[in-house]
Amino acid sequence: MSRLHRISGRKMVKAPRKVGYKFDHQRSSHIVLRHTAPPHRRLAVPDHDELAKGTLRAIIRQAGLTVDEFRALT
Repeated sequence: MSRLHRISGRKMVKAPRKVGYKFDHQRSSHIVLRHTAPPHRRLAVPDHDELAKGTLRAIIRQAGLTVDEFRALT
């Protein structure tokens, strides 16, 4: 299993955008992205200075990416 470096929520948003997610809206401290093709998955990314490693892994998994694919995108 690959190690993840800690990143901010704003930096995390850039990787899913490269694989078809677009900004949908932001409510308070959460940025919501929506996939452009069906099944139109949604990702909620906290807009924090540093994401916890469990939160980061969960968002990567929900986006349908592996950790290695995510690291290649960042």
